[in-house]
Amino acid sequence: MVGFKPADVPPTAAVKFIGAGTAACIADLFTFPLDTAKVRLQIQGECKGTADASHGTAVRYRGVFGTITTMVRTEGARSLYNGLVAGLQRQMSFASVRIGLYDSVKSFYTKGSDHVGIGSRLLAGCTTGAMAVALAQPTDVVKVRFQAQACSSGPNRRYHGTMKAYKTIAREEGIRGLWRGTGPNIARNAIVNCTELVTYDLIKDSLLRNTPLTDDLPCHFTSAFGAGFCTTVIASPVDVVKTRYMNSALGQYSSALNCALAMATKEGPLAFYKGFMPSFLRLGSWNVVMFVTYEQLKRAMMAARHNATSL
Repeated sequence: MVGFKPADVPPTAAVKFIGAGTAACIADLFTFPLDTAKVRLQIQGECKGTADASHGTAVRYRGVFGTITTMVRTEGARSLYNGLVAGLQRQMSFASVRIGLYDSVKSFYTKGSDHVGIGSRLLAGCTTGAMAVALAQPTDVVKVRFQAQACSSGPNRRYHGTMKAYKTIAREEGIRGLWRGTGPNIARNAIVNCTELVTYDLIKDSLLRNTPLTDDLPCHFTSAFGAGFCTTVIASPVDVVKTRYMNSALGQYSSALNCALAMATKEGPLAFYKGFMPSFLRLGSWNVVMFVTYEQLKRAMMAARHNATSL
């Protein structure tokens, strides 16, 4: 079997917190181009005047691999990793809270009981998701802005560095600009967190109870992939609205609801599933890398702690 033999002592909250952030950063390094392609597809079809002020003929993206190919051809391969620094900052603060603290919050709601119902799991997912957004929203705004802007040189490019982007947004839009889209992002992450963590939890529990699989790589892989598919189906509409609203120019939309209504009116209901395939490919692969790495990191850190205390 792959992985370390689990220590008898369960992982501490600190181990889960650090492990989740580290595993999420590793997952982002592998899947970031898919996330960038998803953002480009999601904002395609918006009215002129978005935060990515392009000049000349607009580039048309078709499908996830078509989008990646077009970006590499017109902007260079590095464009696929636009916003990576902010993305890693986001994962270290965001995933550490929403995933790393999930078990602790779940135990808090169940008062330490061994019986954990679906309601407690959902409530824990909503809680850690909202906490994570409140902490990491500025990093998400900067990441989306970088991913959305076409790679151009000189004065045509709005943001030239991660730290400068934070300063530019705060100067031009106020501190509130860094928390733009917090409402839809909380809604999106409540849905994502509940679906992703709860389905992973349930699928994993079901596999351990009803199949010969043990708490190791095959079980983690299957659970993570299933959770990724369920999450993409449920969360895509809110994710598209979140991306559009966070990337919008100041005053383009009066609220996230106004953004959603504008999409429905001008582009139809299918607009809410723009970028579905890259979303699924990204979230499915991200979940697999993240959860498998997270489970192995937890075991590694607890094995190291166990060995240190036994010396």
